[in-house]
Order: sequence, then structure tokens, then C-alpha cells
Amino acid sequence: MYYPEELIEEVRAKNDIVEVISGYLKVQKKGSNHWACCPFHNEKTPSFSVSGNKQMFHCFGCGISGNVYTFVMKYENYSFQEAVKMLADRAGVTLPEEEFSQEARNRESRRARLLEVSKEAAKFFYFQLRSPRGRIGYEYLSRRELSDETMHKFGLGYAGKSGAELVRYLRSKGFEDEVIKEAGLATNSERYGLVSQFWNRVMYPIQDINHRVIGFGGRVMGEGEPKYLNSPETPVFDKRRNLYGLNFARTARSGNIILCEGYMDVIAMHQAGFTQAVASLGTAFTSEQANLLRRYTDSVLLAYDSDGAGVKAALRCIGILREAGLTAKVINMRPYKDPDEFMKALGKEAFEERISQAENSFFFEIRVLESRFEMDDPESKTKFHREIARKLCEFSEDVERDNYLQAVAEKYFIGIENLRKLVISYAAQTGLARPMERPKSGVQQKHHPEENAKKSQRLLITWVTDEPALYGKIKKYITPEDFTEELYRKVAERLFRELEQGTYNPAGIISMFEEEEEQREAAELFHTNLPELTTGQERQKAFHDIVLAVKKNSYEYYTAKLGTDVNALTQVIAGKKALEELARTHISLD
Repeated sequence: MYYPEELIEEVRAKNDIVEVISGYLKVQKKGSNHWACCPFHNEKTPSFSVSGNKQMFHCFGCGISGNVYTFVMKYENYSFQEAVKMLADRAGVTLPEEEFSQEARNRESRRARLLEVSKEAAKFFYFQLRSPRGRIGYEYLSRRELSDETMHKFGLGYAGKSGAELVRYLRSKGFEDEVIKEAGLATNSERYGLVSQFWNRVMYPIQDINHRVIGFGGRVMGEGEPKYLNSPETPVFDKRRNLYGLNFARTARSGNIILCEGYMDVIAMHQAGFTQAVASLGTAFTSEQANLLRRYTDSVLLAYDSDGAGVKAALRCIGILREAGLTAKVINMRPYKDPDEFMKALGKEAFEERISQAENSFFFEIRVLESRFEMDDPESKTKFHREIARKLCEFSEDVERDNYLQAVAEKYFIGIENLRKLVISYAAQTGLARPMERPKSGVQQKHHPEENAKKSQRLLITWVTDEPALYGKIKKYITPEDFTEELYRKVAERLFRELEQGTYNPAGIISMFEEEEEQREAAELFHTNLPELTTGQERQKAFHDIVLAVKKNSYEYYTAKLGTDVNALTQVIAGKKALEELARTHISLD
């Protein structure tokens, strides 16, 4: 729902960022700011700064910044609207009620009813496990070395000997048969009527990221098929867009996610302290799940089974993760089949060592590929090298491809130039990648001109924010239109307007943006590292150079748009005049 800007600012102003973050982290005041260990990356020395004056936070370790909305969105994985609602409740601010159409109301009511019946079913299974009837299930989980605490954390349960018991219980709680069926908890039988397919099984409730039960997995006790039975897809349960254990893993703050194959693997990992473990839901890993993981991490560790099927699944998963822009490494489970067996046999410290030795996913692919060839046979070995060239062509970036090319050539004792020729030849034949251009000299440009221009704009906003009096000295030269990035321009428009009025509020400016990524980018504009200079003359020259760089980039930007943008000519004329004046003007910082 859209909330007026004034209301968003009221909610933000009534939630002091220091107080809010203190509810999540242990903070300590040093100087004018409060400090804590960053919750978004691993660190032992606090580099996470919270400014009560600016009402913003900034981590000097990982670079993340923002206001109170950004923090809640990032920490709780909330949307902007959800963060507004949470903070409004905290501050006692009443938000306007969302107006739904009758169709929307019916849809939400239906979803709520399905979540209610799923929650009630989970309670039924939970108490069954802890009753005499569920002894077989409890003993099974105990033999798997799960503690009562772990069973409680994951809400593990047991479905009794009859599929009719759950239906009777849910009916007694007022749930209609249609709701029970739509939630995937029972089906009609000609002989027995409405009965649940879940019976004589240990039950694993599946929860969404907000800890709401959306489905179930059941493991049969004794002999029986299928060994594992999962809920069918329902309006609240989409197997492709959820991951088992993610409701806990999303707040693990480990810097990575461990991806497993089964429920018991995840549970065993969490019990051992690896609370970042998740698993797909009875199906192969999907691109939707990869995109879901990307919201929480950029690094995934694969802890798949070590058998042939596990290796095949890992190879498939690596491709999906790479396509989603995630970095993947593979944990070696051998000589054990899966994380559950490994943990029982060798324990936490040994697994931590395996994590530290996790294999680069590309090298894992090449190693598996190598096993298919006879390396003592020259012809077979040549085919292997060609396959390496083909795999290298999958990298779209020249730099990344060249880095892997050098590493693979060294690892497999292949002449680097020979391998390079193979890659270029294969790319030319298939069109998979452009031939790599080798640098003509040892000196390479570190930054793209566009990035240099953006950095100058960030530096100027940070400097003016830190020293607001400087705005009066640059406003005749710099306007919001000189910020060529759209987001930067929006920030500058608001900032300059507030500075004209004699006040400015960076935390409020960030709230203009609803997306977490945009808030993060906007916050960075107020936390760019300024040059460390000692003398006034050095600072004055550095500031002048930044102003000049911003104006020069603006002039070149609008010059390139002449003929396509009706406003470009005005900007070019004004820009040329300003540049000429800046060339002979010194801006005093006093």
C-alpha cells in the first residue's frame, strides 16, 4: 500500500535508530556514535556505526548503510511496506487501513484460512509425537540423535496409524472439509471418505520465511512407499519458491547459506550450530529458489550427497546458482553420504574444516569432467582439454574467463597459450563468447570513466552533507541536473532544497525510496570515504577538483545528448560557462 511521504517521515522520526538497533544488537557508545559488530557480515571488532545525529547506520567493514527502514528491511527481510507497518506499531502511529476489493478480501480470507488449518495440523502432529501414540516416531528421531530442543525448534511431529484422525481433529476445530482438502491435508476416498494421506509418518512442518506453516513432509515409519511424502502445492505452498529451514537461516549472519538435499540434513546441521543450512522441498533446486537465496547471501555452499545422484544434482545446481549471480562452492562429504551422517561421525569441528576447504564450483565441474576421460590416452586427454575450453566459454566476462583460464592451465599443466587458442577457436565456432583481448601493456585502467564520474558525485554529496555551509559556495556552479545518475539526482534535488531552507535530513531522504537496494545506494551517498588530507590547501584543492569533475562530467553527458534531448542545449551552455569560471576560481572551505 502507498503511504504519504509525511506519514513515512513521521514514523521514521518517532523511531530513534539507536533505540531500534539496540533491540537487535549490543551497541556501545564511543564518541558521538554507537558501535556494534555488524549483523550483516562476520566480524569480531565492531565496525558498525549508528549515528543518532544523522539517524543513520554505516558499516565500515562491508559498506552497508541506511536509515531505520533500511535496517529493519535488511535484518527482518521485510518489504518497505512491512517495515513501515512494524515501526508504526512500535511508535504507536496509526496507519490508514488498506482498502480491498471484495475479490481481494475473499482471496486474503481464503489464504488466512489455509494458514490457520495448516497451523492447527502442525499442532496436532506435534502433540501426537509426544503422546504414547507417537512413541515410534519419537524413538526414530531419538535414534537419529535429535535432541528434544531440536525437535521443538523444528516443530517435528507424528501422524498416527489412521488417516482419519487428523480429519476428525480439524473438523472438531471448525474447519470445513473443503478447506482441509485445499490445504493439501486430506483427499476423498470412496471407501473411507475424507482421510489424510499422512499417517504412520514422522512429520516435518514446512514454514515460510515468516515462520508460518505452509505444508508438510512426512517420513514413513518402517517399510512403505513413498519413503518421503510431501504436501501437494496449494495457494500458500509453492515448492519452487520456498526452502526448508530458510525461516531460521535468513538470520544466521554467517555470510553464506549451506544448501542440502534433505530435511534431516538441515536439522542435523542446525543442531550442530550451522544454522544457515536450508534444503529444497522434495524437488530439484529451482531458479526461483536461487533468486530467493540471493536476497540473503551471495555465497552458497553445496552440501549434497557424495554419491552419483548427489554429484549430478550438484552440477545442475551450480549452473542455476551461477545464472542467478551467486558464488558456489562444494563441500566434500566423503567418506560419508550426506551432512547428517558426516555430523554424527566426525562432528562440528571436522565440518568447519570441510567448509574452509570447500572447492570452487568451476574446479568441481572440471574435476567431475576429468573422471569421464582416460588421461593416459592422448586423444582422450585432448578431448578433455577441449571440454575445458568449452566450459571456459560459459564465462561472459573477459576478465573472469581469463582468470579461470590461467588457473586451470596451471592446475592441469596445460600450456596457457595453447588453452587460450582452444578457447578462442571454440568461441569463434559456436559464438558462445567473444575472443579475449589481451592487454597491450602491463598498465591497466583501474576504474571505468563512468565509475569515476559516479564516485565524484558521491564524494560531493558526502562532503556537502558533512559540511552544509559548503552548499552556499557551490550552488552557483552545481545543480541537481549535474548528477547524471537518476537516483543521485533525486537525492541531490531533495538535499539541495532542504539546504536552501536551512535544514537537511539525510535519513528522511533515504525514505523516499521503497526498494532496499535503492535505500542502500542512497545511503552510500552520505558515507563515501573522503580523502584523508592534512593541510587546508590540500583539502581546498581536493574539493575544487571534485566540483570540477562533477561539472565536467555533466557537460560531457549533456553534450552527448545534443539532438536527442531538448533540454541538453541549455545544460551544455550553462555547463561550459560554469567550467570556465571554475577554472579560474578557488573555492574556500573556511
